[in-house]
Amino acid sequence: MYEGVVQDLIDELGRLPGVGPKSAQRIAFHVLQAEPTDVKRLAQALLEVKAKVRFCVTCGNVAQEELCTICRDARRDPSVICVVEEPKDVVAVERTREFRGRYHVLGGAISPIEGVGPDDLRIRELLARLADGTVTELILATDPNLEGEATATYLARMIKPMGLKVTRLASGLPVGGDLEYADEVTLGRAFEGRRLLDV
Repeated sequence: MYEGVVQDLIDELGRLPGVGPKSAQRIAFHVLQAEPTDVKRLAQALLEVKAKVRFCVTCGNVAQEELCTICRDARRDPSVICVVEEPKDVVAVERTREFRGRYHVLGGAISPIEGVGPDDLRIRELLARLADGTVTELILATDPNLEGEATATYLARMIKPMGLKVTRLASGLPVGGDLEYADEVTLGRAFEGRRLLDV
C-alpha cells in the first residue's frame, strides 16, 4: 500500500480491464517517472476521447460524428450486415480487407452469469435496420465462446423467419497450428466447416 494520490492512481488503473494490481503499479510508477509534458498529453487524450467520441446512431461503432466512417461510406454494400459484439471486433474484421458490407455492434453478448440478457444488447436496433428489406444477408461474427454462440443462436432463431440469409463465421484450426494441440471442439468445427479443394 502506498500513500494518498499514488495509491489512488494505482486503484484507478487497476479498474481498467486487463490491468491487474502489478500492472497498475508498474503503470503508476511509469507515470511518476515520465516527463510532465508526456503525462499532460496522456491526460489530454483521455479527456478528449471522452468529450469527442460517441457511438454511431446506426451501427453502434465508435464515431466522432453522428455516423461512423463505415456508415457514411457510400461504397459499402448496404445489403450485408456483419454483427459483432464490440467496436474492437469491427477493427479486427476490417483488417482482413475481406468484408465490404456494413456492421452492427451489439455491445456485448448474452451472458446469464453476468446478468446480460437480450434486452441489454442492441438487438432492437438491429431488427429496426432489417425492417426496410434492404438487407439480404446477416453475418453473425460473435466470439466463438459460450456467450458468443448463445448470442448467435438467439439471433439466428429470431431472424430466420424474416427470410434473410443468416450465416456464421467459420471456425476451426488456425493457420500454422498442429492437429495434436487442437482441442476437440475446435477440431470438430474444422471438420464441420471443411470445404472442397479446387485443384
